[in-house]
Amino acid sequence: MHKSHISVLSLFVGMAVSAPSFSAEKIMENIVVTGSRVAENIDEVPASVTVIGQKQIEQHLKVSPELQSLLAMHVPGMAPNTGTSSNAGQTLRGRNPLVMIDGVPQSTPLRNGALGIKTLDPSAIARIEVIKGATSIYGNGAAGGIINYITKNAVAKNSIEGSVKVSSRFSAVDIDESVGGRIEAAVNGKLDKFSYLLTASYEENGVQRDAEGDILGLQYGLSDMEAQNYFAKLGYQFDENKELKVSYNYFRSQQKTDLGDVIGDMNLGEKTYAVHVPKELQKQGKPQGQDGNTNLMIKYNDYDVFTNTQLTLDYYQQNIENTFFYSPRLANPDAGYDGGQSVIKSEKQGARATFNTQVDFDSVEASFIYGLDWLNDVTSQPLVDGRIWVPEMDMTNLAAFLQTKWVIADDLIIKLGARNEDIELAVDDYQTLRLCRSETQCQEAIDVKGDTLSYQATTYNAAIKYNANPLFSPFVSYSQGADISDIGRLLRAATVEDIALIRTEASIIDNYEVGFSSQLSNDLNIEIAGYKSTSELGTSNAYDEATGVYLPVRAPQKIWGYEALVNYQINPQWFATATYSYVEGTNTEADVYLDSRQIAPPKATLFLAWQPSTDLSMNISYLYVGDRKRFNADENGGFGGAEGPVESYQVVNFSGQYQIQSNLTAFVGIENLLNEDYFPSKSQSYRYGSYNIKGLGTTVNVGVEYQF
Repeated sequence: MHKSHISVLSLFVGMAVSAPSFSAEKIMENIVVTGSRVAENIDEVPASVTVIGQKQIEQHLKVSPELQSLLAMHVPGMAPNTGTSSNAGQTLRGRNPLVMIDGVPQSTPLRNGALGIKTLDPSAIARIEVIKGATSIYGNGAAGGIINYITKNAVAKNSIEGSVKVSSRFSAVDIDESVGGRIEAAVNGKLDKFSYLLTASYEENGVQRDAEGDILGLQYGLSDMEAQNYFAKLGYQFDENKELKVSYNYFRSQQKTDLGDVIGDMNLGEKTYAVHVPKELQKQGKPQGQDGNTNLMIKYNDYDVFTNTQLTLDYYQQNIENTFFYSPRLANPDAGYDGGQSVIKSEKQGARATFNTQVDFDSVEASFIYGLDWLNDVTSQPLVDGRIWVPEMDMTNLAAFLQTKWVIADDLIIKLGARNEDIELAVDDYQTLRLCRSETQCQEAIDVKGDTLSYQATTYNAAIKYNANPLFSPFVSYSQGADISDIGRLLRAATVEDIALIRTEASIIDNYEVGFSSQLSNDLNIEIAGYKSTSELGTSNAYDEATGVYLPVRAPQKIWGYEALVNYQINPQWFATATYSYVEGTNTEADVYLDSRQIAPPKATLFLAWQPSTDLSMNISYLYVGDRKRFNADENGGFGGAEGPVESYQVVNFSGQYQIQSNLTAFVGIENLLNEDYFPSKSQSYRYGSYNIKGLGTTVNVGVEYQF
């Protein structure tokens, strides 16, 4: 198996080193990222960073509107797309990332429901920045790194500008009931010192069909999904140094269907698929999905608050209500419940003050980024029927941070930083739920005494990068992150009578990375990185036969891997990008591999862009997901939990657009062009619930865009 990993990597690296000699400044110049909380050139960032630009986002939108798919295709180290609305198992380098919109956290780390990636329509996004590896720059929940959606700004000079895009998606395998529609519109403009941007999108899916024409199973499914997003950003420029921006985002995505599942068994190679059923057999309860999540963000910038210093003040509010599917595992026959449906509710408000002071010495440019973060996060997970599964957790987090960057003689970049976290988490007395998987498998109710838990931690980071020779720009970095994510899972599975006896300690993650970039010409660059992260306390789970419940396992973990990326401008008409990523991890206490809830199989991607004329462009993307077979079958030849073996598969997508007039464009996108019949890696490895759902068959998206 390892030979195949190396052979794919060698192929991509070989493509690069066999190319003619040249400087990748043409590819990499002028890319600015905000991973350190302020804008900086990407060549001064001594860490692995992936920036997905607006052009790449728009290309992918022609194929699929799903952000999980976009990230899986473009981010080395990001686990393959799940094919569903849930990003459970879609980790970043084996750990959960913190998802943000303009720096405002969207994840619910206190009770991770794995719906954080799908929080904003891609049409409102200008670029996506992915900072990999544990970091304390933005606080709790960033064990795997940061995914930051940077929203669009008004770009019109004086007049109003806008666009309208209409498209339709349908299955090319069996069009019956599969036709869906999407409309998105945007308008922006400036009036003297005032600027505005408004975007709106509405989408309705038909049924989603696999390569055999069957409707995909409904577990977090996208069939019959309705999604809408409304985003507004208003700005006021007081003078050349002072500006105020106010943003509001509303996002709703729900599945409303009259279908029901035919349950298969992945241990027997049987898929779960959906069919029309009588009302009593349809999905019970409220529609699953995000039920009108909102964000309000206020940002004030003063680029010269005092000598050589920039000030940024942020205030934000967020309300999240994510509804999950009805499950018979939430049954309590003694109390008259044959199942239940849970809702993660989270209300956040926060404020941040960030200063950026620049100091120039003889041959040294120094910057000091420092400030305070305050966050209040109140999260719970009740059931729709009124029962409390996860009690309300009231977290207050106050943190001070300092991040310094030293650019010596233009070539040597040194970064040093620290963050001090002071967290209090209050939980009242509560009672765990009595839940019965069967007549003989029940988790008994326990009265648990609440408390206020206190966490204090100081985390550090240090990195160095040397840019003297564009042919070889190496970097080394060390970073720490303090993580108290998914406390709710620990509380709901409590087996003791005092919260103080539950292992709710924070996990400190140490992340080590070494890598380099090589700019071999104006048209070619290579990036390669290897990494290792360790933590004394993980957050994996183990199945308890007596209760039928997955109990938390807080054991030490080690995760490691490597990534490679090649960008190549073959000629003025052709451009290619290739990536490869490999990750592995173990529970070091028991000396066993981590399952697929954290560790994804190897992944390779290849992108080819062809623009034969100014009016016509076409793109092909290729995804290869490799094998991962780390666990042994049980005595019956089956697998449990998330330990199923993953067989390799590949998917090819196509998109193209034609400029009919200067303001009118027609486009087409085809997902799974070759109609590959496959189970996604998560469907193969997850052996519980109804996750054994096949991948989407050939699906066509056609539309037009009008600009004014």
